[in-house]
Amino acid sequence: MSTETLHLNIDRADGSLQRLIGLVERRGFHIDGITMRDEGAARRIEMAVRGRDDARCTRTLGRQIDKLFGVTRISASASTFHPEVAA
Repeated sequence: MSTETLHLNIDRADGSLQRLIGLVERRGFHIDGITMRDEGAARRIEMAVRGRDDARCTRTLGRQIDKLFGVTRISASASTFHPEVAA
């Protein structure tokens, strides 16, 4: 089972991060890592996810994320997750 990294922008609205994480977990994915940067009125998120089993498809997860209010999916990649370390 491979890990894919989702690149997202979310609004800074109350509960937006909680809604995103809840959707990912309810749809049968593990979150292996997450980084977040503030960019004014939005947050830039890189989230490494993998399905609980082989039946889970990140393309389907991406379409479900697209339906969340205040979330914009930028891209997905199968690359290794590299969290940034704050200096």
